[in-house]
Order: sequence, then structure tokens, then C-alpha cells
Amino acid sequence: YTEEPNVISQNARECEKAEKLGAVNNSLSEETKQAVLDWSRHDDSTDNFCEVDDEHCPDAEYVDLLLNPERYTGYKGLEAWKIWNSIYEENCFKPNSIRRPFNPLLPGKGGSFHNWLKGLCLEKRSFYRTISGLHSSINIHLSARYLLRDTWYERKWGHNITEFKQRFDAQITKGEGPCRLRNLYFLYLMELRALSKVLPFFERSTFQLYTGDSTLDAKNKKLLLEIVNLAKSFPFPFDERSLFAGEKKEAENLKEEFRLHFKNISRIMDCVGCFKCRLWGKLQTQGLGTALKILFSEKQINSLLVSGPSQGFHLKRQDIVALFNAFGRISTSIQELQNFRELLETVQK
Repeated sequence: YTEEPNVISQNARECEKAEKLGAVNNSLSEETKQAVLDWSRHDDSTDNFCEVDDEHCPDAEYVDLLLNPERYTGYKGLEAWKIWNSIYEENCFKPNSIRRPFNPLLPGKGGSFHNWLKGLCLEKRSFYRTISGLHSSINIHLSARYLLRDTWYERKWGHNITEFKQRFDAQITKGEGPCRLRNLYFLYLMELRALSKVLPFFERSTFQLYTGDSTLDAKNKKLLLEIVNLAKSFPFPFDERSLFAGEKKEAENLKEEFRLHFKNISRIMDCVGCFKCRLWGKLQTQGLGTALKILFSEKQINSLLVSGPSQGFHLKRQDIVALFNAFGRISTSIQELQNFRELLETVQK
């Protein structure tokens, strides 16, 4: 098999472009580098029983998220399809006969794809909906911050309506797009509920967002508590008590399956070839994992004042960063949906 020279040249240019757009800006100011060292020393002096392996990996490094916004990178096609296909095929609870029509070259079955979900228990349907919601959120971010123009004198980012419609338009996706968007709202409500439940952990007098500046620590904690109290003001947007409410042993086994499946999804994210996509994919996956941990640790959270952090619930710095950034990304997706609706209405007029 051979390709025409111009086709090979075009593929090479696309690969080079995707590599540049997907590169991570890992530059840190000297002040930030020193702050990171101070944070690490402080964290190591606290109850360090919930260790994250990635932090101690020789290849791990800190990056400034503000210098690496989540947006289109050119990472698409077969490689990206394999990642999401592995996540759904290997980890979402479903009959073995079901195959998700992700490959754009395969004819989609549209709305009928979701019919098999009706036969699953509430817990397994919820697991699928959280992953689908995360996938939808990421696709909205990429469509909203798409590279519209790339020339030697200008690089313009903006909303790509065509890209958005390909992923969510009811007609183009044969009914599946609206289901994806409903799952996005499902995930939003779930993470909102997690924020409301974790309030006792942040309210403790011993908790601080250590920066090395006590005045800034107090200011940051005040802002954090304002956000969490606002989340708590919403009346039961998501009721996790309906999950794992069956026979105790069976419920515990199912919960353990959830944990292992989710852990495997995190490992799959390590295989993403685009560095920036991997950065945001893992961050949001960890944020979702932290939200799930909060939802099913109610007794431990409520007993913090009695038992203390070393005997009960605990969140590491990375967990907190991931939790709030993940919720920020989901919130941004909800806002971008409204932006796309307005743009679509303008186009139709």
C-alpha cells in the first residue's frame, strides 16, 4: 500500500500541528517553584496516609493550569477514538453484545443505543451517565475553544458550531446527542451535591489552604467556604442515598466494582497521546473520583470533629485542586451550552 506524496505531506503537517497545540507549557516562575516546595514540605508534615503515586514519579512535574487552558489541540481520529472506546467498552457496565458506535466510519444506531441502559440497575446506569457526562463536557470545551484560524500573524480561537453539531445535534447523531447533554447535567448535579456534602471537612479550624502566607490562606479559605455554602444552598440536586441501597453484601461488592472500574479509567487516561489532553483528562477524572469518594463517605465526614482527620475522611491537596477544577469545567460546559444555543439561533435567523 502506498500513499501519494501530497497526502503523506499533509498527514505530516497535521501531526506536527497537533503536537504543537497539544504541548504543555511547563514553565513556572521562581516564586511558584519555591511555593511548590513549601507546599510539599507542609503536606508531608500532615497525615500522609492517602498518597498519590504520581506525585512521587520521577517523570512527574508541576504545571500552571492558567498557562495551559483546555481547548482544541488537533488530537482526534483513531487515537482519540481508541481511548474513549476503551473507557466505554472495558469499564461501563453493559452486556457483552453491546458495542458503542464511536467510530465515525461505522453507521450509528442513534437513540437505540441507549435502550439497553433501561435493563441495568440504577447504580450501573449512573456510572455510565457520569462517564458520558464527562465525555460530553470535554467535547463542549473543545468545540467552544476551537482553532478557527492559524496563520503566521494570527491564531484565532472561538466557537465551532459545526464541530458542536456533529457531537450533539439530534439529527446528525441520530438521537444520541440530546442524551449526552442530559448526562452532562446529571454529572453537574452529582458534583454539586459532592461539594455540599464536603463542607464539614473545610469548616474545621485546622484546615487551611497552605500557601506560606497566613493572610492569603485565610482569604482563600473564606472564598472556598463561600463556594461550598452556595452549593449547599441548593435543595438535594442529587440523591446518592438511592445508590447501593440494596442487600448489604451485594451493595458492597457493586461499590467495589465501581471503584475498580473507575481506577482503570484513570489508567487509560495515562495512554492519551496528547500531553495537554492527558493533563485535563486526568485532572477531571480525579475530580470526579474525589466527588464519588465524598458522596459515599458521609459517616466519615460527619465524624471528623470526633475522630480527627487521621481516623476518618481526608482529602489531599491534589484531590481538592482536582475537585474544584473539575466542577469549574462542568460549570463552564453548562455556560457554553447557552452560548451555542444563542449562536445557533442567530445562524438560523
